[in-house]
Amino acid sequence: MIRIAKAACLATALGLASQLALAGSAAGLWKTIDDETHQAKALVQINEGPNGELTGKVIKLYLHPEAVCDKCDGANKGKPVNGMQILWGLKKQGDEWSDGQILDPKSGKIYTSGAKLMEDGKKLRVRGYIGPFFRSQVWERQQ
Repeated sequence: MIRIAKAACLATALGLASQLALAGSAAGLWKTIDDETHQAKALVQINEGPNGELTGKVIKLYLHPEAVCDKCDGANKGKPVNGMQILWGLKKQGDEWSDGQILDPKSGKIYTSGAKLMEDGKKLRVRGYIGPFFRSQVWERQQ
C-alpha cells in the first residue's frame, strides 16, 4: 500500500513538473483557429532551437489539406502549406518572444512577429506586425 502511495505521489510530482516546464516554453503542438470561421485551421509544431529561438512548421491542415502557397514568393511558391515553416527567428525577451517573422500562406506575405504565452501556457498569442499595426491570433496548446 505504501509503495502504491509513493508511486502515485511520484507520478503526480512528475506531471506537475512537466506542466510547469510547458508553461514557460512555447515549444509544442498548437492548434490555430481561423479568424473568420472560428474553426480549427491547422496544427503548428513549434520548436525551440539551441540558441533559444522559436521556429514553427505546419504539420496538419484541417480544412484544405492539399492547399499550396500560390501567393508566396521564392522557395515557397506553389509548395504545399502542410509541412511549410511559417514561423522563425522569435527571440525570448522577458516573458515574450519577439523580432521573428511569420508567413501568412493565404496572402503569401511575411510579417514581423511576436508571441506570448497566456493562461499558464495553455494558449499562445501570436502577432504579426506591419509598422504600428498588428493582427493577433490565439493558438491553443495540444497534448
